[in-house]
Amino acid sequence: MSFSMMSLSMTSFSMFRTLIAAAALALALPSPAFAYSRVKDLVDVDGIRDNMLVGYGLVVGLNGSGDSLKNAPFTQQSIQTMLERLGVNTRGENMQTKNVAAVMVTANLPAFAAQGTRIDVSVSAMGDAKSLQGGTLLVTPLFGADGQIYALGQGPVAISGFTASGDAASVTRGVPTAGRISNGAIVEREVPFALASQTNLRLSLHNPDLTTATRIASAVNNYLGTEVADVSDPSTVRIAVPGSYPRGVVGLLTDVEQVKVDPDQPAKVVIDEQSGVIVMGSDVRVSTIAIAQGNLTIRVQETPDVSQPGPFSKGATATVPRTQIQVDDSKGNKMAVLHEGVSLQNLVDGLNALGVGPRDIISILQAIKAAGALQADIQVIG
Repeated sequence: MSFSMMSLSMTSFSMFRTLIAAAALALALPSPAFAYSRVKDLVDVDGIRDNMLVGYGLVVGLNGSGDSLKNAPFTQQSIQTMLERLGVNTRGENMQTKNVAAVMVTANLPAFAAQGTRIDVSVSAMGDAKSLQGGTLLVTPLFGADGQIYALGQGPVAISGFTASGDAASVTRGVPTAGRISNGAIVEREVPFALASQTNLRLSLHNPDLTTATRIASAVNNYLGTEVADVSDPSTVRIAVPGSYPRGVVGLLTDVEQVKVDPDQPAKVVIDEQSGVIVMGSDVRVSTIAIAQGNLTIRVQETPDVSQPGPFSKGATATVPRTQIQVDDSKGNKMAVLHEGVSLQNLVDGLNALGVGPRDIISILQAIKAAGALQADIQVIG
């Protein structure tokens, strides 16, 4: 009985040691960081890309909301050319229709789109059409940058906006002069690209960065166990395809796209002056600096009063001016000190402590940069 008890105790102790060892191993292994991204989300493969298509066409069937042919002569010329192809001669005739609109048709041809597949197209009015609602796009050739026809578009146009008007008022919501045709074009020509026969692949980074490119090359080499990836510049990583790799180039890309990499990003502050939006990277640092912000605001409000004379008196009605003036010199705002090497969170907290809005923060950041205390690049857009 004691021997069984001892065996059970030894077994429990062995299991306990195994659990302790497993827990220690789990703590020793590096835990994945949330900043890690897949290679497929950071790069594009050279040769695998979309191609832009554009064409000119006519939308018919509009309920009087099309182009006025007097103001859009290209629409009238297009109608005459189209009718001549169908055996109808309208040269020299005075057209008055407003049920037709000249449009530009655009589309993106996906990589490896096979002949006969369908793609979406966007339709935008060129003339003075009021709305494309209820219209149908006639057969429109879509050209690539090389002047070749790659697709043909046709179909009913779907718009997200509308317009309504009366004699004294009108309302417009959205953009009724632009629409979309789902699966509205058929691919007629394929873009040739033999992916399976490639012996070298070039990965182009979405955000060129030398550190990120080096990390991608190192991660790919560690995953494959051989030195096949190298960095040629901050935006390009080259991979030599091993000849004996299972499933060839397609298998290599499938595996490499799932490799996790921690991308690096430069310290940058992006400012949109039109909307007042400010975006700051996590690596933005500020040297020791003192900031004070104050605005002088003067409000003048006129509230004139009317003085009425008494009944049956000889007095006259007079206007008595009354003026209220308020002065706000922001005396409550104090100077804040930001110490050297503060992080993005400290910078935001310090600016918020001053009680300033986005517009004033833009001026403060530009002043800090001019003083040489902002260790980041400022990019102004808009």
